[in-house]
Amino acid sequence: MITITKLNDKQIVINCELIEMVESNPDTMITMNTGRKIIVRDSVDEIIDKTIAYKKEIFPFSGGKVNIG
Repeated sequence: MITITKLNDKQIVINCELIEMVESNPDTMITMNTGRKIIVRDSVDEIIDKTIAYKKEIFPFSGGKVNIG
């Protein structure tokens, strides 16, 4: 689970395991595998970094290698 900030400055927590795609055009839009789309203030790189940090936390014995795709 990662915390993201929507355009209205409201923070929400999403399950990053359900992220299908993240794109910037110019706002960052997260598409979940459920089809739901969320427009956020976080950049694509920030979402990737948060996802990697989350996966490192739940898989601490992976030797630092994280598969986010």
